Amino acid sequence: MTFLPDINLWIALAVIEHDQHAAATKWFESTGDAGMAFCRVTQMGFLRLLTNRSVMKGDELTPDAAWRRLERIRADLKPLFAAEPAGLEKVWQDLSAKAGSGSNFWTDAYLAAFAKTAGYTFVTFDRGVSRYGRTGIHILRPA
Repeated sequence: MTFLPDINLWIALAVIEHDQHAAATKWFESTGDAGMAFCRVTQMGFLRLLTNRSVMKGDELTPDAAWRRLERIRADLKPLFAAEPAGLEKVWQDLSAKAGSGSNFWTDAYLAAFAKTAGYTFVTFDRGVSRYGRTGIHILRPA
């Protein structure tokens, strides 16, 4: 099994001070030998949020430090980098058409479609992702 963690999960895993770090770590430790994957959208979102003052509550990283944090994640957790699977755009279009609107609906629909098309499980703390169905989506409970 391969998991596609949402950006919020990658941040919670990487930032010890994050409110959901304990829950993210507990989930990660329960996955055993399952694979983890970054895609370009989760990689970019991870870097973007690490450098965002309000998200990091004043402890934002410089771009160089964010890249180093990503490299540490790669070294420690050994995630694969997943290229877009064939057929992704049609599934994304179908999911986004059902989603309506919202602040993150484009990204959420993309990641749900990516996981579905690639045969991965999308893992997130975001309960709103349930609008895309339950198949291939795992919503974590906050600590």
